[in-house]
Amino acid sequence: MKTLSRVLRLTSRRPTPSCLQRSTANTCFLNRPLSSTARRSIKQPGDDPNFTSILDNPPELIRTGRRHGYGLIVLAIIPVTAFALGTWQVQRLKWKTDLIAKSEDRLVAPPLPLPPRIDPAAVPEFDYRRVLATGRFRHDQEMLIGPRMRDGEEGYMVVTPLEREGEGTTVLVNRGWIPKSKRAQRDRKESLVDGVVTVEGLLREPWKKNMFTPNNRPDKGEFYFPDVAQMAQLTGSQPIWVEQTMEPDLFKIYEYEAKGIPIGRQAEVNLRNNHAQYIFTWYGLAVATTIMFYILVKKPPTDVTRRVRLNKQW
Repeated sequence: MKTLSRVLRLTSRRPTPSCLQRSTANTCFLNRPLSSTARRSIKQPGDDPNFTSILDNPPELIRTGRRHGYGLIVLAIIPVTAFALGTWQVQRLKWKTDLIAKSEDRLVAPPLPLPPRIDPAAVPEFDYRRVLATGRFRHDQEMLIGPRMRDGEEGYMVVTPLEREGEGTTVLVNRGWIPKSKRAQRDRKESLVDGVVTVEGLLREPWKKNMFTPNNRPDKGEFYFPDVAQMAQLTGSQPIWVEQTMEPDLFKIYEYEAKGIPIGRQAEVNLRNNHAQYIFTWYGLAVATTIMFYILVKKPPTDVTRRVRLNKQW
């Protein structure tokens, strides 16, 4: 009886997966569920055979970031500005050429006796005009402007008031250049001409002070540029500037330099005319920057980074 009841209990038990695995492993694996998640009754978009994902749309290649920045604006301004400056230099070239031609015409005219009284405002109309002035040099009121270089040697420009005979007026005469070693009057006594002299020179507007030139110190006798109004006030003369001229003679120049006699300037127009170079420079810069601008805008870059932007028009 005990054996029969035991057999009945064993046969009434439900088989476990472990026992099935031991007996029929394949049958047990097929009967197990694929997921522990309960099945949903709601349909998913993927269940529709006509569904299209955004990943299935064709991609579009675009550049990342800005294509051009503020540098392109600056590059566009440069050729316009350079072209405008080049055009302005063309006008300046014409003006300078006409000015040199007028000055050369005045230069070849015969010397004009200097009038007793001269209007300083009229001097620009007679710039580079050859004039004659007769009088006595006031060496006691001599002024040295410098240092001034000549052929690589340092020196000074000698400015001496000329007291005109019988007219009661005085003008400032730039007698010329002397070396630094002859600065003191005692070292150049031959240059201290006494008596009545006739000076032939050019009626000129003297050069202007630039930003690097220090101010004159007349209280110490130091002059760095010709301030005609200041010098005229110090000497009681008219604010008229005459540059004494001399014929170019190499042996005479060496003799004057050794004796400390002022070396006058040549009777020639020495106005600088560099506007043709400026025209070439500005127009060349305009052309170069225009080509650079065209290449930057029209030629596509080869090493630009690209990314994929999804097309959302679906």
